Amino acid sequence: MPTPMTWEQICEDPHLRDLPYKIEQDRYGRIVMSPVDLGHSRYQGRILTLLVELLPSWEIIPECAVQTREGVRVPDVAAIRLYRSSEWKDVSSLPVGPDICVEVISWSNSPGEMEDKRRLFAQQGCREFWTCSEDGEMVFFEAESGRVLTRSEICPEFPERIRLR
Repeated sequence: MPTPMTWEQICEDPHLRDLPYKIEQDRYGRIVMSPVDLGHSRYQGRILTLLVELLPSWEIIPECAVQTREGVRVPDVAAIRLYRSSEWKDVSSLPVGPDICVEVISWSNSPGEMEDKRRLFAQQGCREFWTCSEDGEMVFFEAESGRVLTRSEICPEFPERIRLR
């Protein structure tokens, strides 16, 4: 039986570098790929831009690899306080959850998958888990409990709906 690749090996494999998919790793070490379309990428970029504007002293990271108890998961956008991110400069995946993890939902995502990601990121220390629907509606969750928030408590100025230009 072949040994699963480590996340570092996945990142270094030249065959996996230019795939048009988001790559994650499940609890068994298998590579999981999700297709990403232009709409998904546009929402991801807009969310990233808004977070950079609203949280200027934070590090905002697209597709940030996070080591969880069940493999490496990659939120579409992550926000982490600078003093926390500086501790992990030379790693291929964060061993801790970012303060905010954002997922842009597409046709390939199920509610159960989003719930699993929220739970896994919360176990690593994520404070808020956000989702963005295919029409730009934002839903903010307290990561640990899964309680829906009216607005983000970390970034209350963040809009409830993303508008693409």
